[in-house]
Amino acid sequence: MSIENKRREVLLSKEAIEKRVTEMGKQIASDYAGKKLMIISLLKGSFIFTSDLVRRIDLPLRIEFMTTSSYEHQEETTGYVKIVQDIDAPLDEYDVLVVDDITDSALTMTGVLEILSKRNPKSLKACVLLDKPSRRKVPYVPDYIGFEIPDMFIVGYGLNYGDYFRNIDHVFAFVD
Repeated sequence: MSIENKRREVLLSKEAIEKRVTEMGKQIASDYAGKKLMIISLLKGSFIFTSDLVRRIDLPLRIEFMTTSSYEHQEETTGYVKIVQDIDAPLDEYDVLVVDDITDSALTMTGVLEILSKRNPKSLKACVLLDKPSRRKVPYVPDYIGFEIPDMFIVGYGLNYGDYFRNIDHVFAFVD
């Protein structure tokens, strides 16, 4: 049976995601009021979440994109973070919020935060749509979390399986 024909179990509906992203946007706007905010979106997985989130942050902000890789078309992390495309903007004038789709092992986020901290931002925090703490390989808790999820491979709303399913408006898992 091809993966396209497998049964899907919806974990987070489009409506649940929209509600939570709106709440997160309001909280971030409140927390960063009066500050010079830069959002750094980790591509490719976070592009949909970042797009929805920034439209709910009622503040002037700058958006940059960084491409990282730690999965290389696998369901498990490779254990290292590769910066595929870096940002070239100076960070020292900004409070920086790194946005990603999911934190599980935390190797990607902690690696990115370590790299960015050396560029002297005024502050540096992380925001993720999904948090899978049961998979941690390093101790870490994101500053803003949309949903905590169980240890299962999920797809949709920016998260992919191979190069597909990022465009689905909800989060689901394939089930047998």
